[in-house]
Amino acid sequence: MVTEKKVGVLEGFKTFLMRGNVIDLAVAVVIGAAFTQVVNSVVKGVINPLVGAFGTKNLDAYSSCLKGPCQVVNGQAEGIRILWGSVLGAILTFVITAAVVYFLIVLPMSRYLARKAARDAAKEGTKEVVELSELEVLKEIRDALVAQSRGGGAGTGFAPGAGPGSGPSSAGSSS
Repeated sequence: MVTEKKVGVLEGFKTFLMRGNVIDLAVAVVIGAAFTQVVNSVVKGVINPLVGAFGTKNLDAYSSCLKGPCQVVNGQAEGIRILWGSVLGAILTFVITAAVVYFLIVLPMSRYLARKAARDAAKEGTKEVVELSELEVLKEIRDALVAQSRGGGAGTGFAPGAGPGSGPSSAGSSS
């Protein structure tokens, strides 16, 4: 009985791992890690030198002293240093990552999905028109049969006094 429970747990775990969304998530994490390295390289290789044209090349060097003299004396840091350059670098990395994801993935995908939805709506609209026209024909046939059964129209398919081209039952009843 213990082996059945172990098999059930192992099968459940295997099923969980083989689900599409778990595999997609794992792929996304791996691609995200690689993409982070690319973005960090762009920030350090392009953005930091551009900022360095106005100051220092390394954003991490930008800081402000909140309290006391911010200096290192005998290996000890004195004062309270705010490292706003590191925060600025992280914000730039985030903004670049978000822009690349939006313009290269989200925007094209949303445009594709909008076009697909428009095509599907157009197909659905034509299907409804076809269904409506078929429905109208069936209603006309029904009305003609009802009229024939009430009037006993001698096999003509029309109610007494109704000839071809008169009334709603004229379409589809010429045989």
